[in-house]
Formats: sequence, structure tokens, C-alpha cells
Amino acid sequence: MTDPEFILESARLRLRLYRPEDACDLEKILGDPQTMSYYPGPFTRAQVDAWIADQLERYERDGFGLWAITSKLTGEFLGNCGPAMRVVEGHAEAELGWHVNRAHWNRGIATEAATVCRDHCFGELGFDRLISLVRPVNKPSGRVAEKIGMSVEKEVQYANLLHFVYALETGV
Repeated sequence: MTDPEFILESARLRLRLYRPEDACDLEKILGDPQTMSYYPGPFTRAQVDAWIADQLERYERDGFGLWAITSKLTGEFLGNCGPAMRVVEGHAEAELGWHVNRAHWNRGIATEAATVCRDHCFGELGFDRLISLVRPVNKPSGRVAEKIGMSVEKEVQYANLLHFVYALETGV
């Protein structure tokens, strides 16, 4: 893995920095009503472009953000995963988030990507705590959070919606 755009890899996946030209692929995810059923609504193309710009700003400001998930075998864009700083109940928290193209659901993509991201966050990035904000009705994301070792810590209102805060600490 010598390409500087690539951040992480796992058995089947590569995670890399977003590029503006990823907008069409990302729109298939964030613009899909079924995928975005746990959000206020699907994104427009302008919102997708702004979302990518936000990740690029995070890379510059924080040194991390959500990264594009691609197949090691085919190079196909599968989704995204990575940490982003959030303010939850007045406290800055590193949130691990993910989205996967619906055509690739139920194949372990989110869990595999979240696992390698979790390890990177606790290792190279030096975090001692990670959270995931998951709507209670979003059972699939709750299962991903649990599979990577997180458990529900509390319920919060975030973005005017009820969320479970799944959390995992290094024990340090």
C-alpha cells in the first residue's frame, strides 16, 4: 500500500481519502431513501458535494475524517467509514461512523471497515475513547457497533433526534 491516498486496508477493503470525483458514487448511498431512512432524509447532489468538502476540511483540520471504502479486488466504491469529531452534550467526542452502498449490505463490509478504523483510532491516532451515534431504530448499525466491541452507554438528543451513544474505551 504505497499510494498516499490510502489510509487503511483489511482483508477485502481499502480505505482512502475522499476525492471530489467520488460524488456520483457517494450520491448512490447518501441519496438513497432506504439507506438514509434513519436520517432526516436523503441528500441532494449539492448536499453530497458539501459532505465531501466537509471531509476534505476534516483531513486538513483534524488529520482524519470519514474515508472512502473500496474493494481491494475490484476497486469499486462501497461506502465510507472513519472518525469525525462531534460535540455531544457539550463534550467533544470522536465518533466512528459508516455508510455502505445498499447493494453491498449484509456482507460484513461495515463491520470489517469499522474494525480496522477502530484499531487505527486507538493505535495510530491515539484515541482512548470512541463513540458511535446510532438511532435506536437503526438495528443494523447497532449490530455493527456491538460487533466491534461497543455497548450502549446512554441515550441523547443529537441533531434533534434520539440516538444511542455506543462507546468503547481502551481501558487506559
